[in-house]
Amino acid sequence: MSTLFTKIINREIPASIVYETDHVIAFNDIDPQAPVHILVVPKKEIPTLNDIELEDSKYIMEMYKAIREITKDLKISEDGYRVITNCNSFGGQEVFHLHFHILGGKKLGSMLCSK
Repeated sequence: MSTLFTKIINREIPASIVYETDHVIAFNDIDPQAPVHILVVPKKEIPTLNDIELEDSKYIMEMYKAIREITKDLKISEDGYRVITNCNSFGGQEVFHLHFHILGGKKLGSMLCSK
């Protein structure tokens, strides 16, 4: 069964796409937590960070390249931004297709978690 992100990749559902290559797609989050909140997703379904294999390195490198280019294009690279990935349910992962969140556009608070 395809993930929500695979459906976006396959253009089965709409998204506000900001970046795309053969291996990666990036789009605006539908529930932004900062002025800039973009999801960077590999075009291969990799369920979690735990599931990355050596042969997935091209996808991971392309994701980091996308982050670099997107943050430069949006002019947040100099002031700073945060990149987050959640892993499994206790880590807050809701869509089980690896993805990185880019958050920026304002000064972000601390990363302290409630207990």
